[in-house]
Amino acid sequence: MSLTNKTIWITGASSGIGEALAMQLSAEGAQLILSARRLAELERVKSNCSNQDKIKILTLDLIDAERLTSKTNEAIALFGQVDILINNGGISQRSLVNETKLEVYRNLMEVNYFGNIALAKNLLPHMLGRGKGHFVVVTSLTGIFGTPYRSGYAATKHALHGFYDSLRAELEDKGIKVTIVAPGFVKTNVSINALLGDGSKSNVMDETLLNGVSAGYCATSIIKAMKKEKREVYIGKEAYGAYVKRFLPGLFARMIKKAKVV
Repeated sequence: MSLTNKTIWITGASSGIGEALAMQLSAEGAQLILSARRLAELERVKSNCSNQDKIKILTLDLIDAERLTSKTNEAIALFGQVDILINNGGISQRSLVNETKLEVYRNLMEVNYFGNIALAKNLLPHMLGRGKGHFVVVTSLTGIFGTPYRSGYAATKHALHGFYDSLRAELEDKGIKVTIVAPGFVKTNVSINALLGDGSKSNVMDETLLNGVSAGYCATSIIKAMKKEKREVYIGKEAYGAYVKRFLPGLFARMIKKAKVV
């Protein structure tokens, strides 16, 4: 599948995986809508992309549920259609269960789950009216198995897997494609912005992320999966954990307790 002149809306486009996706997709001639909270960072990303005349910026905050419907309408109006939504925006967590306030779990779910699916639901009538559309949702390997320090984050990613598996089952025959992307450790600033148990930011770069795959490598893998319209793809050497959990759950339970995740 060629992505040239496809209209692709990327959330979380101001850094990390979203930024890498913007740079690679712009080089392929796609029409891009870049979204995140920080306008200055989105403008920086755009300035580093190819074919800037094909790139529009639309700021949004995934926690602002009341404005996501109007933001979706704005996104459609920018190019007249949205062919692909890459739902990449979100926040992470670094705290133990017994040290995490309930409001932190609520915040994680509002951003990572409710904000994510709100955009998908808002776009569905538009895509169904055209008889085609593609949701690419960037979750995590923690959407398949939970780890220490990620209880809330893993819960949001598990929820996304459940929602999009159901959406696919209901609408794939109507032209709606779903690609679930589950990366392992990717070298981005996600741990710096992760929430601690009291809701404050971590402001620490995880050693595991420093040794993870690059955002560019991750973006390349996502784009390959999009073109092949894969239903699910795992990225990174940690992907073996998904298979261990499936086929050797007892071994996995012992392994994950000792896994280095920060």
